Amino acid sequence: MSSQAFLEAVKARRSYYGISKESVISDDKIVEIVEQAVLHTPSSFNSQSTRVVVLLGDNHDKLWDLTTNTLRAMVAADQFEATEQKMGSFKSGYGTVLFFEDKTVVDGLMASFPSYAHNFPIWSGHASGMHQLVVWTALEKEGFGASLQHYNPLIDEEVKKTWSLPDSWQLIAQMPFGKPTAEPGEKTFQPIEERVKVFK
Repeated sequence: MSSQAFLEAVKARRSYYGISKESVISDDKIVEIVEQAVLHTPSSFNSQSTRVVVLLGDNHDKLWDLTTNTLRAMVAADQFEATEQKMGSFKSGYGTVLFFEDKTVVDGLMASFPSYAHNFPIWSGHASGMHQLVVWTALEKEGFGASLQHYNPLIDEEVKKTWSLPDSWQLIAQMPFGKPTAEPGEKTFQPIEERVKVFK
């Protein structure tokens, strides 16, 4: 694949909030995309600290019911309708990808390389961000729409308990996806000359 084809895929990636429970590829293909992303996306010191959970079917619905119930206890009843609608829009999708970072790996690197210790949590975040972009872009290339959500740390403990996940897995982001039912919003850009400098 040329760099142009790769950049076209990156350019096409958008945040889709209108999604349906219809799938555009098989579940096996979804899992393959995630597995390939996890295998081949880089991480500092080759730490491979990223962990990913794919929720499909009833498990996807359970996540957004869980999130709705968590927020219901925190948002005033007369202000909850908008929140409930937003949770419903995520639940209306086909699945959700959960991104975690394994703190055991990060803590081990901090202990092994004390002179870099303060950087490893930052670099762990970089690794997670790269995984999110790769999965997001790949899902969109297959015809899905997705968005990135952050209801952590509010739902962390319930998520780990519900799916029996290790306590060392720190939830970073949630990516609901499904077949698009509405176009994404307009993308705007700051002047590129203010963001990129070239010195020859």
